[in-house]
Amino acid sequence: MSEAAQTLDGWYCLHDFRTIDWSAWKTLPNEEREAAISEFLALVDQWETTESEKQGSHAVYTIVGQKADILFMILRPTLDELHEIETALNKTKLADYLLPAYSYVSVVELSNYLASGSEDPYQIPEVRRRLYPILPKTNYICFYPMDKRRQGNDNWYMLSMEQRRELMRAHGMTGRKYAGKVTQIITGSVGLDDFEWGVTLFSDDALQFKKLVYEMRFDEVSARFGEFGSFFVGTRLPVEKVPSFLHV
Repeated sequence: MSEAAQTLDGWYCLHDFRTIDWSAWKTLPNEEREAAISEFLALVDQWETTESEKQGSHAVYTIVGQKADILFMILRPTLDELHEIETALNKTKLADYLLPAYSYVSVVELSNYLASGSEDPYQIPEVRRRLYPILPKTNYICFYPMDKRRQGNDNWYMLSMEQRRELMRAHGMTGRKYAGKVTQIITGSVGLDDFEWGVTLFSDDALQFKKLVYEMRFDEVSARFGEFGSFFVGTRLPVEKVPSFLHV
């Protein structure tokens, strides 16, 4: 049996994608729409307070294309808190017009493939910053789930720890070329959702998503072992632009 990679686990993560029922939303009287928007903004204000206290983070993006209209990405210390936030959102008036499109449950993860030293990793500032991140406020976001292949000679889980570590090291070198252009957050989802990992990319230049993902396809770890789900890409929706976005 090959040695399993150990992980460092941080905040739990929910990607909540919704489609807006614009036809029904437009039938609401203006004063009811305004009240629904105000109620939603009050909920977001609670998220902002939590983020300022560094007890979690969030991001709201509008999705380009037909897969969804809006994404709420939420990070919290416990799965229970994610459930409470999801329930609170579902109880708002606005939620009557938000149709579930897709969701993903995971936890921020770092593996031991590149780990070194005997120090408690949870006490290292850089490790803590990556496990408990405040989400970037970039213009664009890209999310996709992925697996490692388990077929024939291309079975990731039958490779030795040394082989996997070497492949991941080369994979990481490609990612480092995009430092300052793309911020990547990896969340583990084995036993939590349909795929094994979720990948969330942030950038002020959406073209960098294409360049990074394409170049990484040539790394052996992706070319031989990568299986990918649907890609979602979106633009940031700052809280001050929510009323204009929902205006009809």
